Amino acid sequence: MKHIDINCDMGEGISNEKELMPMISSCNIACGGHAGTEDTMRHVVNLAQEHHVHIGAHPSFPDKLNFGRETMGISLTDLKKSLVNQMTAFYDIAQSQNAKVKHIKPHGALYNEAVKNKKIAQIIVETLLFFDKELELFAPYDSVVSKIAHQNQVIVKYEAFADRHYNDDLSLVSRHHDDALITEPEAMFSQINSIISKQQLTSINGKKLRIKAATFCVHGDHKNAAENLKKLTQILQEKNIRIL
Repeated sequence: MKHIDINCDMGEGISNEKELMPMISSCNIACGGHAGTEDTMRHVVNLAQEHHVHIGAHPSFPDKLNFGRETMGISLTDLKKSLVNQMTAFYDIAQSQNAKVKHIKPHGALYNEAVKNKKIAQIIVETLLFFDKELELFAPYDSVVSKIAHQNQVIVKYEAFADRHYNDDLSLVSRHHDDALITEPEAMFSQINSIISKQQLTSINGKKLRIKAATFCVHGDHKNAAENLKKLTQILQEKNIRIL
């Protein structure tokens, strides 16, 4: 039987964590940059412990107005300060609940910038190492941030998105595009299965692209997120693929 990791971004104000948590194996918890408060962080950490789900930090540009989805004109010094503050707040809560932080996954525009921007990628890796050199970094295959992480002996877990379409250069189709999201569980499974069995996906333009992934993100901010994830889980079980 094959097994995969399914991760989901949480603590972002959708308040559906209780529904989603039993169906995933890793969660990425907003640390206050784009969303999240002490209460939401504490709540989601507690839920993750109850369901034996791996706990990760989900820092971002400090931009609640745009939900961290727009690149900010912020200095590298200020960005690092913000990331350290976000991670400190998150670690304080996790440690107060005797919870282990296993990974870090940047959010939104920060994640996308780190794919190609060496300076931002370096800041993310430096922040990770400041807190715990054993932390895993969730990052896209063949990205700048994954390469810098490898150079610094950081554990990288390649991530792909089950519910997002890709451009021909392996970047994510912008959410401003009508076809950015994959909303059918069968199509989500098809993308996951192609990646784990062939190390390949099909871009929005029909191009076959090489990719590797060990963890797959399913977003929790879609109105049918819980229903879709339940159906996806059922399909995975039927195909002898275990979420672990």
